[in-house]
Amino acid sequence: MSILFLKTSPTGSFVRPSGYTFPTGLFNIGDAADGPTSVDYLVVAGGGGGGSNHGAGGGAGGFLTASGFSITKGTPYSILVGGGGPGARYSTDETGFVGSNSSFSSALSLGGGGGGTTPSAATTKNGGSGGGAFAYSPYTTVGLGTPGQGNNGGNSSSNETTHREAGGGGGAGGVGSNSSVGPGAAGAGGAGTASPYSGTPVGYAGGGGGGCSVGYPVGSASSGGGAGITGSGVGNAGTPNTGGGGGGGGGVSSSTGGTGGSGVVIIRYSGSQLAGGGNYSSSGGYSIHRFTGDGTFRANSINYSVN
Repeated sequence: MSILFLKTSPTGSFVRPSGYTFPTGLFNIGDAADGPTSVDYLVVAGGGGGGSNHGAGGGAGGFLTASGFSITKGTPYSILVGGGGPGARYSTDETGFVGSNSSFSSALSLGGGGGGTTPSAATTKNGGSGGGAFAYSPYTTVGLGTPGQGNNGGNSSSNETTHREAGGGGGAGGVGSNSSVGPGAAGAGGAGTASPYSGTPVGYAGGGGGGCSVGYPVGSASSGGGAGITGSGVGNAGTPNTGGGGGGGGGVSSSTGGTGGSGVVIIRYSGSQLAGGGNYSSSGGYSIHRFTGDGTFRANSINYSVN
């Protein structure tokens, strides 16, 4: 039965009829326009910096992904996107710097480990993926990756004492390569892993390649990692928003390791846009929120005021 209201005048207010009880306050009136209750996510941390003189490649940032992750509508979720670790400077830093962590809700992705360098003996280069090792007596140990996020860095051949080429950093999809017996080649960065969550398959979290002496092959890299260099200069940086490790510096004391690539957080759900935060796009029937910096993700929760 309809409830009729009386209007006091053509421009006046409505008057409630007597004899009825009316609800007051805020009421959720349905889920038709509300946001999703589950999402898919990709959380990639910042990659580690490469080593300097004959520097090893930096490890990739941690790679975490899941589908059907439950969220609460209307609840704001903080997003943190980690930066890449700076590369090592000869005679100043014992190793490249560890990348910064990225996170979404309970998903915490660890920054990549830094690559070893000439002055380092047994410095720790652990992370999402571990940094590569530098071969010189005393030999360094490889950086360790975190299970479920990445892999270990590559070592240098125990026979590599003349030109001291370095190992590659670990990647989300594989360990960093060891350098070859010398004089030989520096180790390649570990493979990254592709994700379709940005709308098209993109490779993330590749390890940085090792640096080497002039005239010898540098360590290559893929999926956002930076290749090593030969000679002086700065190792190649990891690609921004991929979590790639920085490349190792060349076989000259003035060389510097490359900076790791910054991380990224991607959240997607099926259907049209029903949430806010990040850079929005759509593809293949999914709504995609891509964060290249810190922010907040919040799924819609529609409420109406009934007086």
